[in-house]
Amino acid sequence: MSTQTSTPSPAGKTGFQLPKWAGSFGFQIIAALIVGLGLGLLAKYTGSTKASPNALGATLQTIGSSYVSLLQTAVVPLIFTAVVSSISNLRQVSNAAKLAWNTLLWFAITSLIAVLIGIGLGVLLQPGANTGITEEAKYAGKSGDWWAFLVGLFPKNFLGLGASSTVAESGAVTTAVSFNVLQILVIAIAVGVAALKVGKAAEPFLNLNASALAVIQKVLWWIIRIAPLGTVGLIGNAVAVYGWDTIGSLGKFTFAIYVGLALVIFAVYPILVRAHGLSIKQYFSGVWPAVQLAFVSRSSVGTLPLTQRVTERSLGVPRAYASFAVPLGATTKMDGCAAIYPAISAIFVAQFFGIQLDFTQYLLIALVSVLGSAATAGTTGAVVMLTLTLSTLGLPLAGVGLLLAIDPILDMGRTAVNVAGQALVPTIVAKRQGILDEALYNAPRNGTPFVDDSEAAAGPTDGTSTDTTSRQLEDAKA
Repeated sequence: MSTQTSTPSPAGKTGFQLPKWAGSFGFQIIAALIVGLGLGLLAKYTGSTKASPNALGATLQTIGSSYVSLLQTAVVPLIFTAVVSSISNLRQVSNAAKLAWNTLLWFAITSLIAVLIGIGLGVLLQPGANTGITEEAKYAGKSGDWWAFLVGLFPKNFLGLGASSTVAESGAVTTAVSFNVLQILVIAIAVGVAALKVGKAAEPFLNLNASALAVIQKVLWWIIRIAPLGTVGLIGNAVAVYGWDTIGSLGKFTFAIYVGLALVIFAVYPILVRAHGLSIKQYFSGVWPAVQLAFVSRSSVGTLPLTQRVTERSLGVPRAYASFAVPLGATTKMDGCAAIYPAISAIFVAQFFGIQLDFTQYLLIALVSVLGSAATAGTTGAVVMLTLTLSTLGLPLAGVGLLLAIDPILDMGRTAVNVAGQALVPTIVAKRQGILDEALYNAPRNGTPFVDDSEAAAGPTDGTSTDTTSRQLEDAKA
């Protein structure tokens, strides 16, 4: 590998250069959060509202929604190609069945711990008592139940797509296309398993799928690179639209959710990391870029390429296993959306409507959270999981409407915890199975903790050590 040398500036010219830390992804996200917060407050206090935004509010809303749209555009091809590729990559792992079983087991264990924390906080803090809300909010969405959830697993077409049309008073017809992530996941799993069973005849298809995944990830990588710009719009719009006024009446509920999320990510996860003989500092420094992107994008699937990148290159999980576990986690592993949130929310709704929950119903909350995680499907929001929990307990679905107003504020923290867990479980399982690259896990995080494949091919330009870069190049060729 050639050694890069810096070219001295011409005499008398001292060009301005930003410090190395200013060019890091983490710093840019934090700076964007601060700028977005400031612009959001400015928009709010200059009269911007959700119904009638001013120029600044509309600009922030457009920037934020456009960035989310960019992420969502790649969701369907990303899930399909990633899951098919992840299943096919299990051929490279000698103990694939054991790894898959252990991954699902630890998904369930961590989800159970998270939901127990949620139930404990709900009982202790009583978030639904004395809220000051006098009117019952209506919920116009579909009622969630297990039968509808199971029926929804069966694809209605190959792409899992649906379309709905609305007719305006003027006679104009507007058609919106939507996708069902669960159905796409089912299709991808079926195709991936079928390709494994077919064997050699499926090699051209799997090669094409791998190439398509690489192209999609490259596009998503470009989208990730402009995440700081999207952050300004998303945070700014959230502050301008929702602000502290909306949170006020649900302050105790919001506090309970974020306390639960903090306990999971800053207490439970570090304990699990330490219990497996790994460095807590290295875990957080490795996973933090993905956690930051998840916080602002509110999409586990949109964060998937970065989550997989840091899991492989910072946490030392082998690519063949990470490419299976991380995409699976991005669609089914939701400690924030499917454990903490529905547990506290169900208790909130019960307290708000004066319904006393018994021990059996608390057990049902835990069961739904552990088994129904796939219902959240890695997209923004956890309304499906909440309606599923409420309907299972027989609680009023009108309670969902009470919580929708602050859902974007909560979804940021929920998704960040989701992604942290999606990287944690493969790391723990890899360590327990003796396949974790601990040298890479413990390597210094110099500059950006991940590099793009094209940048790695050019050599270490961001302070990454030569050994680490060589390892990354070997992975890229694998």
